[in-house]
Amino acid sequence: MAPVPHSPLDACLVLLALWGLIGLAGLVRPRSLRYVGRTLFPLGALCGLALAAVAFSAIGTPTEHALLLVGLPDLPMHLRRDALASLFLGLLGAVSAGISVFAAGYFRRGQGTSAGLLCLQYHLFLASMGFVLLADDAYAFMVAWESMALASYFLVTTQHSLGEIRRAGFLYLLIAHVGALAILLAFGVMQGGSWQFTFDAMRAARLPPSWAAAAFLLALFGFGTKAGLAPLHVWLPEAHPAAPSPVSALMSGVMLKMAVYGMLRVSFDLLGTPQWWWGVSALAVGLFSALYGVVFAAAQTDMKRLLAWSSIENVGIIFTGVGLAIVFHGAGMPALAALALIALLYHALNHAFMKSLLFCSTGAVLHSTGERNLGRLGGLIHRMPWVAWLSLIGALSLAGLPPLNGFVSEWLLLQAFLFAHQVPHTFINMLLPLGAALVALAAALAAYVMVKFYGVIFLGQPREATLLHAHDANALERLGLLWLAAGCVALGLMPTQVVGTLRAVVRELAHVDLPDPTAPWWLLEPLPGRLASYSGLALLLAVAAVVLLTFLGVRLFYHRRVRRAAPWDCGFARLDARMQDTAEGFGQPIRHMFEPFFAMRRELPSPFDRAPRYHVAIADPLWLRLYQPLGSLVQRIADAFAVLQQGRIATYLLYSFVTLVVLLAVVL
Repeated sequence: MAPVPHSPLDACLVLLALWGLIGLAGLVRPRSLRYVGRTLFPLGALCGLALAAVAFSAIGTPTEHALLLVGLPDLPMHLRRDALASLFLGLLGAVSAGISVFAAGYFRRGQGTSAGLLCLQYHLFLASMGFVLLADDAYAFMVAWESMALASYFLVTTQHSLGEIRRAGFLYLLIAHVGALAILLAFGVMQGGSWQFTFDAMRAARLPPSWAAAAFLLALFGFGTKAGLAPLHVWLPEAHPAAPSPVSALMSGVMLKMAVYGMLRVSFDLLGTPQWWWGVSALAVGLFSALYGVVFAAAQTDMKRLLAWSSIENVGIIFTGVGLAIVFHGAGMPALAALALIALLYHALNHAFMKSLLFCSTGAVLHSTGERNLGRLGGLIHRMPWVAWLSLIGALSLAGLPPLNGFVSEWLLLQAFLFAHQVPHTFINMLLPLGAALVALAAALAAYVMVKFYGVIFLGQPREATLLHAHDANALERLGLLWLAAGCVALGLMPTQVVGTLRAVVRELAHVDLPDPTAPWWLLEPLPGRLASYSGLALLLAVAAVVLLTFLGVRLFYHRRVRRAAPWDCGFARLDARMQDTAEGFGQPIRHMFEPFFAMRRELPSPFDRAPRYHVAIADPLWLRLYQPLGSLVQRIADAFAVLQQGRIATYLLYSFVTLVVLLAVVL
């Protein structure tokens, strides 16, 4: 009989190991889709549920340490579970449970990688993210981080027979390794000249301000690369659409949060007390990413690419909270620092559920219709009611509408901005109102994007005849979507309880806390004594009461007076799908208002064309003006060094001899 784990850390390690064993079990019958989908993926979902239960219940318990005697000689792996790690482990387990159930019914034959190998890559991806959260030294962290990158690369390139997908995977892997190098350099700086790789040694190091700032900026670059912050975002709009939809959900909903975890770990734990001006850089990058991402999301015509750009926007909002928390912490304003930290952690939880829900929904639409282009979809609410109504919950959540979860975290972040009028720095006092305005603008544009996303896909009439044969999601897909939608609703209706849990995390991480609440359990007060409060439950009950009273009033008093007639058709006798607003038309106002953001190429028809065609191609100017010239420069340098490669052994021996002579001359 297997020993029962004696602590939450032991239980987490057992569950992560079980994920690895489930992945290996896929190699037993690698071609059996039924065995992998109906047995192994549901088992992985049960492990996720158990991990979420263990991790969330362990928040607030004493910190635990462990030592794994694996790895290099005399270099074991140190592990640590504290409140911050427990929170993100709970996020990993809860969200992956819904995605794994959805994936059990999603994967089909003939989709590139065999089912067993896909199962191995998927569960190793989950296990590696768990070990990232438990790592307590640079060696263990980087091994887990690189394992996470490699597993996700193979998942992105599942359909590796397509050149476009191979290119997207290569770009992702290249930028992931550049970011990993920056993280490794940050750990090297934080060692403070010692040979100790443990995080405890980094916590004890007393770095000069310049070296501490260098470590922070390296960490911001490295983790910002994985998170998809602009201008380090170019891999994300390519990799997310290339991956299968459950993998896209896992990458956007969970993997991006590993970067958030790493940034918080470095900023508030390993570096000690952050300086206020560090937060300005994170704040600026976060605000730029939020606005840049949502503007490009509004202009997309591919539903998965739209959600990928939306992820950039939401990660930008989270890093805006990171910067704001650092500014408040460095300025000696602990209550506001705690509020900003709670807001960003809340938004990380919210985004994990609502973006995973929407990516899985697009996967169901893609399987049912074979289409990703918004211009060829429409009217699917009649053919796919389960997917449509559950997607509506995700869309409303991502739009930030109460009483769902997206509203709560964005409202808390705006409250942190609005309460920040006493920061003792003139420059910051001028910057923060602008930041609040940009966050509000990004939130408004996000609602615009979700109206476009949901309206074009599910409402109106089908734009293609093949959509009449669309079918709804199967039972396992519905169950996964229901779980993720329930997370969005629960996080929206119980903000006071969620904030109470997050307070324990913030208290242990940054040694700051909110004042004890004075409001009742159903009312959320960001800061007691301020004229701001919110209750999702009360709002839901009020809306339900209004709807019920209206329904009863119509049924009781006006039922006999109801007259049925054809709807107003704007003067057109026969409305068809061509008269509906298209995705391109929906995004046209954004393209006009934010034209400097885009690199656009228009194809205009001639007045003499018999079949006129108008086409607009939108490209990322950062890719054209930054990455393409950089790639050309690297290619020229490589071509110059290629001259040295003659293919002759005598030439290579001559290089070695000249190198030795130069080294001897330098030494002597």
